[in-house]
Amino acid sequence: MPQGDTHIIDRSVVRKSSGLKDTLLDKAFATAFRGLVYAQIWEDPVVDMEGLQINEDSRVLCIASGSCNALSYLTANPAAITAVDLNRAHIALGRLKIAAINALPNYDLFRRFFAHSDYKENVSIYEDRIAPLLDAESRKYWEGRDIRGRRRITQFQRGIYKQGLLGNFIGMAHLFAKLYGVDLRKVLEAPSVEEQREVFENELAPVFDKKFVRWVTNQPASLFGLGIPPAQYDALAGDEKMAEVLRKRLEKLACDFDVKDNYFAWQAFNRGYSKDENASLPPYLQRENYADLRERVARLSVQRANLSEFLSSQPAMSLDRYVFLDAQDWMDDHQLTTLWREVTRTARKGARVLFRTAAEPSLLPGRVPNEILDEWTYHDELSKDLTQRDRSSIYGGVHLYELT
Repeated sequence: MPQGDTHIIDRSVVRKSSGLKDTLLDKAFATAFRGLVYAQIWEDPVVDMEGLQINEDSRVLCIASGSCNALSYLTANPAAITAVDLNRAHIALGRLKIAAINALPNYDLFRRFFAHSDYKENVSIYEDRIAPLLDAESRKYWEGRDIRGRRRITQFQRGIYKQGLLGNFIGMAHLFAKLYGVDLRKVLEAPSVEEQREVFENELAPVFDKKFVRWVTNQPASLFGLGIPPAQYDALAGDEKMAEVLRKRLEKLACDFDVKDNYFAWQAFNRGYSKDENASLPPYLQRENYADLRERVARLSVQRANLSEFLSSQPAMSLDRYVFLDAQDWMDDHQLTTLWREVTRTARKGARVLFRTAAEPSLLPGRVPNEILDEWTYHDELSKDLTQRDRSSIYGGVHLYELT
């Protein structure tokens, strides 16, 4: 990994005021975060777009992650979207998707490549059609080799959603479940929400009472695979044992939404989307949005950058929609204040900021100066509603602020 990659991630992840133990944990997480983390982003874009109220004049700044949501926001017809990320693999994935939209001749090939990603022909499709449209750095990434000597582009033959930090974490969860005699796919076979709950309560929930599971989840490093750094672990746990927190979050995912309409449940319980033609998929992978996606994809730019540093380079009053995922959970007070000072400076009238937190409440009051927060209105009831309807189910809160 180039030295620059190490520096840019460490600068954002490693807490400067921590003791030795926390610093070592932060550095371990930073090391894990340098490879592919999320093949699919784990925030519900439908909820995002409802809260953000994106329109044809909107200029959106978001964190790229797997670029699923950045592409899905194009269905709302914004003027421009900039997606930034620290992770080289995430940037390469986002640019791969953009190149594929421009290169592939029809929806069926696009769906096969990104929705299923387990056809052996995908590598030749990449080589013949997509690679010529990719930038040199992204080609270098995909045509480079992993620790086992395999070209990274072959992940689209082996199932991209089984790869990366999160994919491996979900795979381990399936393995542990099998050791306790539980098949997580049974949730997806339930014909109703009521029967989904029966499967969860009878088979999945008891696993969280096992001593080994409770011990493992009590270690901050155990959740690196979810992309949860040590700084976020304590906020997620709160006053409860982590096994209990995870049980509640999994209960929401398994029981609160019909699995036929929740592609997050398919990723968790199947390690990939359903191949049924009518399966639930992110908006950017839905057939009815494909033509709009091709027409608007030039409005999306994916850039490798630190969020605050990128904002500091932008003109005043140049943006009006911001999506920060859960990145603020990683930040100390100084970083939060720096970010929100830049957000306020670059925000246009009526700007909206949406983000998620591991814990339920917004983390801004008491940490960002009132002189900054007083310029923003917090949409309390709408935030609670969006949290309840977020199908990804893993966050404590979805939060929406609007420039007063």
